[in-house]
Amino acid sequence: MTAKTWRSSIQLQDYKQNKGTAERKSARRDIHGGNPGVGRQETHPEADEESGTSGEASLHFPDSSVPQRRGGGSRRDSREVIEMLLEHQQAAFRTSKLPILPVFSPAPTSEPVGLCVDDISDTSIVLKWRPPERMGSVDLEGYGVEYCKEGTEDWLPAVQGLTDRTSLIIRNLTTGDKLQFRVRAYNMAGPSPAATLAQPVTIREIMQRPKILLPRNLRQTLIRRVGDTVNLAIPFQGKPRPKVTWSKNGEPLSSTFASVRNSEGDTILFIRKTEKKHSGKYDLQVQIENVEDTASVTLQVVDLPGPPEVLKIVDVWGFNVALEWKPPKDDGNCEITGYTVQKADKKTMEWFTVYDQYRRTHCVASDLIMGNEYVFRVFANNLVGSSQEPCSTKDSAYIQKTGTVYKPPTHKQHDLSEAPKFTSPLVNRSVIAGYNATLSCSVRGIPKPKVTWYKNKMDISNEAKYRMLSNHGVLTLEIRKPCPFDGGVYTCKAVNSSGEDTVECKLEVRPQIMKEDKKDERKETLAAA
Repeated sequence: MTAKTWRSSIQLQDYKQNKGTAERKSARRDIHGGNPGVGRQETHPEADEESGTSGEASLHFPDSSVPQRRGGGSRRDSREVIEMLLEHQQAAFRTSKLPILPVFSPAPTSEPVGLCVDDISDTSIVLKWRPPERMGSVDLEGYGVEYCKEGTEDWLPAVQGLTDRTSLIIRNLTTGDKLQFRVRAYNMAGPSPAATLAQPVTIREIMQRPKILLPRNLRQTLIRRVGDTVNLAIPFQGKPRPKVTWSKNGEPLSSTFASVRNSEGDTILFIRKTEKKHSGKYDLQVQIENVEDTASVTLQVVDLPGPPEVLKIVDVWGFNVALEWKPPKDDGNCEITGYTVQKADKKTMEWFTVYDQYRRTHCVASDLIMGNEYVFRVFANNLVGSSQEPCSTKDSAYIQKTGTVYKPPTHKQHDLSEAPKFTSPLVNRSVIAGYNATLSCSVRGIPKPKVTWYKNKMDISNEAKYRMLSNHGVLTLEIRKPCPFDGGVYTCKAVNSSGEDTVECKLEVRPQIMKEDKKDERKETLAAA
């Protein structure tokens, strides 16, 4: 603590039970010659009650009342200032720069807040509260909970000692007693004021009416196929725990028929493998004493239908056959949605669908082929599918041929004939004797023209030396190992009913040159060079 020279007063502000705030307005210089001090906040605990001083009084120290330092001047010794403060006001001061141990007497806390009943049964009660708003200057040691019967003042501790929690379960109470409860906070100074309930509490379980919370999907008929698993979980409410009872069609549910598991908040109906016998109305009842709630679940176990019955042919006329049948005995435990009608020719026995999802039990099969013999069959359909076996007709229906004679339509025949015309003529050729030679040309005409080959205007069709070929209008004359005698003019003639056309060419056959003649010619050429 640094002693200051005081020009104005120290004012005690924001005074509360055992603490306050003192403000020094101004100061000149500290006793060690420091800079002039500025306004400072200081707190002090209240003086003991025995001293008789009031913490609410203003602390005022004029300059004349403060001892002067030796040698004159306005500076004071820090020890003298502290002694003067203790002598005049019986209070200890501390600053934020150098704390000192306060001198005070501890005080109890304020009462706990928000005491209420959280839960109650026939032998126990659960209380809850919040910590006090004002905790005091010392640590909280715990809470003491007490109760007494209505009309008495004998407060009994609910538990031995103190509890450091803000909730407590008090057990082993007598059913029907009307009790008042209070909670007090304890610290070094002792207990705080008590927090009590607004009115006494009767020890009995709070009755909650039983109520079944049926899921939305179970409020309509539940459809399952044969062999499926059924697991129905239905929550409910009720306090104390209600008694749960299942029944089917008004009779108690056997454990061998279906499994049931009950808990405090729900019940489960379980069927591992459904059969048609599991179909029906299941009733659920939850009961507490004479109060109850009920709900119903309708289960429908479906399967494929059986085949229709007594399919017969009623009438046959023209290209039509009338059929009639009866619904199946076994509908699969659901509505028949339609029938599938099929036909087959007895020669091939290939089945074709005439009607699909047909709603009636009679129909007419039309557009049958004349001269064929037909058999028919019908399948029944429901929500699951079609019946595994059909119902077939015992007899067949023969579509007789009528006496009408087929008259083909008359129309004008188009004249597509065309006179022969060579599209590719013969070409003059010069070949070497002894090597096969060919002459080629192409011709078109409707009908197909007759082709004749000539040599020097002589027909050579029957001579073995020549071979004549024709492939899609391409004409070829092959001359086998021609000799100089085979040279001449060759003519090709095409004739049909619409006309004729000819084409010709010249063929020159050169004799072969011997090897010796070639050598002589080569020598002569070299000599001349």
